[in-house]
Amino acid sequence: MGRHRSDPMGLARMALAVVAAGALVTLLVIGARALIGTLSAPSQAERERVSAAATPVGEPDARVPTVRIECLAETCPTVTVRVPGGDVLQHREMSRGEEVNYFEDELDVVVSDGGTVRVTENGLPRPQGEPGARQAFTVRASSG
Repeated sequence: MGRHRSDPMGLARMALAVVAAGALVTLLVIGARALIGTLSAPSQAERERVSAAATPVGEPDARVPTVRIECLAETCPTVTVRVPGGDVLQHREMSRGEEVNYFEDELDVVVSDGGTVRVTENGLPRPQGEPGARQAFTVRASSG
């Protein structure tokens, strides 16, 4: 009358395999959800374009941006806009025709190639930079 004994090591291996498979499925689900969220979310450039488009130019009630930057070249090398001592609002290349508007009270701006962009400070054009020359400046919102 032989009794069938179960192998404790075999059960442990089986349990470990089930746990590993569950962990793998969980990671795949989390990764897929993150990828779908990334693909469906608008990029920073798209959000800035929408923001810029939502700001009517030339209307009397429209707010004037503290700084407006428009890319004139095929590609404008790195354009950085940040709040002094605070958030970096932009640090990237721009494409021809792309424009961004920022309304913060004070902004530090660094343009890798001043000849590739058109900059407007509080509605007034800033002198065009020299091609290939780096520009760095601070803009404060006009009071009034």
